[in-house]
Amino acid sequence: MRLILVEDEPDLGVAIKQALTHQAHIVDWFLDGDQAWNYLETNWMQYTLAVFDWMLPGLSGVEICKRLRSKNSPLPILMLTAKDRMEEKIIGLDSGADDYLVKPFGMPELLARLRALQRRAPHFQPRQLQVGSLTLDYATHTITCDLPHTKHQTITLTAKEFQLLEYLMQHPNQILTRDQILNQLWEIGEEPISNVVAAQVRLLRRKLGDDNNPPLIENIYGVGYRLNAVRK
Repeated sequence: MRLILVEDEPDLGVAIKQALTHQAHIVDWFLDGDQAWNYLETNWMQYTLAVFDWMLPGLSGVEICKRLRSKNSPLPILMLTAKDRMEEKIIGLDSGADDYLVKPFGMPELLARLRALQRRAPHFQPRQLQVGSLTLDYATHTITCDLPHTKHQTITLTAKEFQLLEYLMQHPNQILTRDQILNQLWEIGEEPISNVVAAQVRLLRRKLGDDNNPPLIENIYGVGYRLNAVRK
């Protein structure tokens, strides 16, 4: 899952990003409202959830909410703020925010509220994703395989392995280019090494015991990668 975080307090931003990254989410973090909107205006569709602080340099979180809703964006938004008066909460919710969390707050509550927003989202993410003989479990970050050499095995994945396999499983039998994978799995501003996608695919195939012919995760030379859906 990819989220956008707009928070100008560095310590809080780091804490939120670490908590979300630990849950295998990809987080694009902006410190400035203007910079966030310059990106969001044309790229909001790639996010599953948004977390905005109310008071920001440049555009406020409330103004970003209003602009998103004026574009008919259904992106679920959690507003963070030190404002706790009822009138201010109403302003935040009326601007387009879906939920409201007053600072200071505990990280478990933030994560719980985001899970609740995700359940109410138009494209709700189920607890599991199944493609052919693969079952990806969002709660445990594991994959259950029913392949010739990995019958009924449950394998624990790293955060990046989980994100890569999830992306491939969301597009079975489709060729995904290296650039598409980079844009989906790495945060804005990151500069991974040139062979990072190939390296992650190798690690994932090794964990899956993928020596099928053709392989489950196939390298389409000079183009990209494809998950060949396996029927049970």
